[in-house]
Amino acid sequence: MTHLKPQENVRTVVRKLAEETRAGRMARREFIALASTFGASSAAAYGLLGMAAPTPAQAQEGKKGGVLRVASRVLEIADPRKFAWTEPGNISRQFCEPMVRWAPDYSFQPMLLEGWEVSDDAQTYVLNVRRNAVWNNGDQFNADDVIHNLNRWCDKGVEGNSMAARMATLIDPDTGKALDGAIEKVDDFTVQLNLPRPDITLIAGMSDYPALCVHRSHGDDSDLAKAPIGTGPFELVSIEIGTMAEVKRREDGKWWGGEPYLDGVRFIDFGTDNASIVAAFDGGEIDINDESTADMIESYDALGLVKQSKPTANTIVARMRMDTPPYDSKELRNAIQLACDNEVLLAISINNEGIPAENHHVAPFHPEYAELPKIAPDPEKAIEMAKAAGHAETEIDIISIDGDWRTTTTDAIGAQLRQAGFNVKRTVMPGNTFWNDWTKYPFSTTNWGPRPLGVQVLALAYRTGEAWNESGHSDPEFDATLEEALGVFDADKRRAYSAKLQTILQANGVIIQPFWRNQALHHTDRVQNVNAHQFREMHFERVWLDA
Repeated sequence: MTHLKPQENVRTVVRKLAEETRAGRMARREFIALASTFGASSAAAYGLLGMAAPTPAQAQEGKKGGVLRVASRVLEIADPRKFAWTEPGNISRQFCEPMVRWAPDYSFQPMLLEGWEVSDDAQTYVLNVRRNAVWNNGDQFNADDVIHNLNRWCDKGVEGNSMAARMATLIDPDTGKALDGAIEKVDDFTVQLNLPRPDITLIAGMSDYPALCVHRSHGDDSDLAKAPIGTGPFELVSIEIGTMAEVKRREDGKWWGGEPYLDGVRFIDFGTDNASIVAAFDGGEIDINDESTADMIESYDALGLVKQSKPTANTIVARMRMDTPPYDSKELRNAIQLACDNEVLLAISINNEGIPAENHHVAPFHPEYAELPKIAPDPEKAIEMAKAAGHAETEIDIISIDGDWRTTTTDAIGAQLRQAGFNVKRTVMPGNTFWNDWTKYPFSTTNWGPRPLGVQVLALAYRTGEAWNESGHSDPEFDATLEEALGVFDADKRRAYSAKLQTILQANGVIIQPFWRNQALHHTDRVQNVNAHQFREMHFERVWLDA
């Protein structure tokens, strides 16, 4: 089946989810995400809530021409499945596309898939491949490309391949590759996934930024920057890491969505120095940034720029590796956690541009979020716990990237620990150094983007052995509970699992998670038809410049 039209019959499972949403047991944005997972269009989903689907505002027909100048880090784009940051995803998605897009209205929209069908037990997925997509080398996009990318994502043996966590249900634990018979070619434009157990997160996983599709010729040693074959509206012109990347409108004019308005897009790297971005706006050197952090919003506003902002499940975690001394001491981790006041960290770090978090990485935005009893900070008790565990004088070295809100947040955490009586050291690294080993530091801070489902985040970040499990979290009870939760699409039932998962993660003390932060960006008034995305994704195929 293709993506459902609003007038068509809607699946029973989607109607039940709509009932939960109307009853207030599920947030609207999460219902939209889950409904689209099970094939309902955005219009049909909103219709079940008695609402009209929002439509992007565009006051006039777009004008063709011009190069959009974007302030953004320019990082390596060799292999999308290894992307660990949104910035390489934003550059690459201009010429490479995902099978599915997580749209600004929180629905999942078809991209290189025309649609999909998910069985009621979430064990069979039928993927209908887009028939009018063409690679910029002239090859037609077809089922072989879908299968090639799925097999790449399922290769758990490739270091840094975080897509393996998203595709875990398809992977044979003995071989570390796709299960025999799990990925089935039905015909040239149909692929069927046969899962050994239910998994409601596969469509969401296909929309994440490491899920950009590469050509069937792209191998383990291929470099996307050197062989930039893609299906998107633009094509790569050049990339110089740390300096600039540029794309231009496809010369063959064969993008399946029609020609974009822009002649091209230029990504300019200012590092983590936000003051330089303010100066670049003031000097007319850029048109838009990829993110406005809370400490710089007033400066951007003062220039008369257009601000766009939305609440998200975007966050930062200060994580301790539970497999690395001294943080292999649960008592020390719990003590460090107890010394920090997340409400104060929210105010100091990002000027209250968000809401406090609760040290378990599941947000109130998530449908399965379970409200747990609040744990009040207690610095005096915290240092006594540390002393009792033999860590009264242990040096606590907290590592962070240099130069932005992440540095400020880490400084604030360090200050709270010092005030409680801990022996604290702060290590600040430049970006290029920090990113090389971001999963390996004993104690450091990392920013995390939002995901549609809480269980999806937990599977990425806290399941034993996953590429992005930077805390080294390993708990058999947690893993077993999570595996069950991934197959439960009823949010009320899944919430019971989530309560257990949140409690385990909180009790294991591997993270201080101070807040969930709003996502904002700024642009000049000549940039038209652009929308802030909940995950910092930049979609420019319909953006235009008003001279």
